Amino acid sequence: MNMQLVIFIGYFLLVFIIGWLSMRLTKSEKDYWIAGSKLGWGVGGATMAATHTSAGTFIGTIGVIYAVGWSFGWVLLVIPLAYWFMVAVLAPRFTKITELTLPAFLQRRYESKLARGIGAVIILIATVVYIQAQIVAGGLVANIVFGISPTTGMVVFTLILLAYTMVGGMLAVAYTDFLQMIIMIIGTLISVPLTLSHFNGLSDLLMKVELIKPLTFDWSGFPTVLLITLSLAFFLGSVATPEKVVRLYAMKDMKAIRKAMLLTIVVVTGINLLVFILGLAAMVLFPNLATGDLAMPIIAKAVLPSFIGTIMLAAVTSAMMSTVDSLLLVAGSALSEDIYQNLVNKNASQSRRLFVARVGIFMVGTLPLISVLIGFAEGELIQFIVVLFTAIMGAGFFTPVVGGVLWKRATKQGAITSMIGGVLITGLWKAFGDPLIYPVVPGFAVSVLSYIVVSYFTKPPNESAWKPYFEKENKPLS
Repeated sequence: MNMQLVIFIGYFLLVFIIGWLSMRLTKSEKDYWIAGSKLGWGVGGATMAATHTSAGTFIGTIGVIYAVGWSFGWVLLVIPLAYWFMVAVLAPRFTKITELTLPAFLQRRYESKLARGIGAVIILIATVVYIQAQIVAGGLVANIVFGISPTTGMVVFTLILLAYTMVGGMLAVAYTDFLQMIIMIIGTLISVPLTLSHFNGLSDLLMKVELIKPLTFDWSGFPTVLLITLSLAFFLGSVATPEKVVRLYAMKDMKAIRKAMLLTIVVVTGINLLVFILGLAAMVLFPNLATGDLAMPIIAKAVLPSFIGTIMLAAVTSAMMSTVDSLLLVAGSALSEDIYQNLVNKNASQSRRLFVARVGIFMVGTLPLISVLIGFAEGELIQFIVVLFTAIMGAGFFTPVVGGVLWKRATKQGAITSMIGGVLITGLWKAFGDPLIYPVVPGFAVSVLSYIVVSYFTKPPNESAWKPYFEKENKPLS
């Protein structure tokens, strides 16, 4: 048995053990969905950072930089701003009433079961889109590491994720995220200096990149309009995606949230800056790759020493797993809590709801695999599948979530038309609109406009709907 196989088997066994122990600690739905609201800043920040850092970072970002140059880096500079906004503006009011899901917040704030159901459907649609990118990346890594076909790798990757997420819930996700974040940091910190050792320092790398691709460090790698609109997609998606905001509920208080978000900003920004260097190195070392998405796996396999390369690929796998498990959990809660209990069987027992959740996690995990296997989004760079997800989530949720805790006059009709209009226009623009303007721009514009106009022309909400989020004291309610 080769060393790579031993490392990966050991890693997956450790993940399963964490999942099993988490199942033993899970005593209620609150434990399963939001870790009992007991996470401290260390695990809370780790799970937030690990959820953000996905295949979109280690494979997608490197792939885009390989293909078009450094200009894509400007897009990712909005991410620290997004997390600052989340902790400074959203969290203090959003967490005043603890819910199990984001759609449950929509129901309470807008006093509407329909708003909750629509939110759950949007989550399911967007989750299927996003998980596709991670499954494709899992197949690429498996092909590079083990020499198996990408299809086999995608199937195995999906089954492993489904197993520990279905069993352990948020506790399993949070503690495996902590492990995965450590692996990602170690792998990146070791890999970048070793990759630079193939050059005479960073300045030599930059000089060679400029000789090979003179436009790498120029804005023209991406059209300016596209850069700006992509930046908006990342900002909106980072603030309002359900798998992130539900982590605000999972942490024990605002003090923990503030420290956790600072940790998230440091880790995410640091990793992004370091993987930029790996993308530039791949341009010089492997100038003729069929797709930029192969750059990271090839560096790990061909440039780094075998042991370190395997650790780096484990870091890539960790990034993918830490994001997909979070999305699977959110999708499971959407099916169990927001659709099944809310709209189908309001008297369902806790054990019944958890059974439905696990079935839902399995379904949502297998649908993207089937979609990939039949060729949907074939040939599209992983990062652009990821950004499509953030566009859908941003256009659907940013306005009703942020507006709900900042504007008392917002109504349920405004929230519903905002969600539907934002997602619908995003999808239509993706299919038929100008490709230089990313779909989140028209989607977000329609979302905000419909939210304001419809709210003004409908009956004001009851005071009980908005009052808890505007009270000065911050006493979380269950």
